[in-house]
Amino acid sequence: MSTFSSVGAEKMNFKISVPLFLTVYIFIFLIGLPSNLLAFYTFLVKVRQKPTPVDILLLNLTISDIFLLIFLPFRMVEAISHLKWTLPTFLCPLTNFVFYSSIYISSLFLMAVSVERYLGVAFPIKYKLRRRPAYATAASVVFWVVGSAHCSIVYIVQFLDQSQNRTESSNCYYNFTTSQLQVLLPFRLELFLVLFCLPFTVTIFCYVNFIRILVALPNIPAQRKQRAVGLAMATLFNFIFCFAPFNLSHVVGFVRNESPEWRVYALLLSTLNTALDPVIFYFSSTAVKRAFTKCLASLWHKLSTFVARCHLPCLTCCAEGGREVEAASGDETEGSTT
Repeated sequence: MSTFSSVGAEKMNFKISVPLFLTVYIFIFLIGLPSNLLAFYTFLVKVRQKPTPVDILLLNLTISDIFLLIFLPFRMVEAISHLKWTLPTFLCPLTNFVFYSSIYISSLFLMAVSVERYLGVAFPIKYKLRRRPAYATAASVVFWVVGSAHCSIVYIVQFLDQSQNRTESSNCYYNFTTSQLQVLLPFRLELFLVLFCLPFTVTIFCYVNFIRILVALPNIPAQRKQRAVGLAMATLFNFIFCFAPFNLSHVVGFVRNESPEWRVYALLLSTLNTALDPVIFYFSSTAVKRAFTKCLASLWHKLSTFVARCHLPCLTCCAEGGREVEAASGDETEGSTT
């Protein structure tokens, strides 16, 4: 059973670079999954002990990234098959739903973290008095509902396709009929405006003023100012490098009345978000920074011990070989003297 049809508006006939896709996906999986799991555990412990709004927001951001990483192997299989969907049909809309939801939910939580940081320095006393973990929890629920509801468009598009009984394509969410594009393209434009432009604008405003206020304060340690700049740069880089190309494909598609073929590469960049978010966790939380540092130190110690153990037999063999050579040389010298 196929998933989406190519009859009508367009057919996707281009080929992708399988090594490129696999390399990026494997890198993201190997880097993103361990770091996000470590951050998830750290934030979970903090939230259970003494919840703060920023920890609740970052915990939800971590969960969003982990969902995408869990479904990433399905994208690997799809890339190996040159974007032909060979897995069970129900996994196609589910995988796309998780991917797109993670992208837009992450943008909303990144925006919320920037707002929390800005309010903390712009109105320190007033915000501290009114700051409640319940507000962050309520905002998290709203973000999950809004992001998931918007990205349920993948199921609506599939329903439109099935209602026409078209079964000619084995691609997953790449080829669309005319009726599908009539629904999909305006909706993508709305995603660009509401779930990308709005969070991006708010994030820029908050972090620019956040850094401006911190730099102007004389009693703030230089290390904290550096962390603030690192947090802002990592977040803005996330928006510009990971989210912007994918969302710009929505605008191009709406103007051209088609789904751009290069959109698959833009989606590939979006998945890098899960590998970059741990950098934001590192600059946002002292607990995560300590956890990452401790984990890296432990890995380095184990690696050094392993290398030392591997070199020890080699050194022993080399030493024994050297002694044998010396002994042989001594015998030869003794014989020649005799």
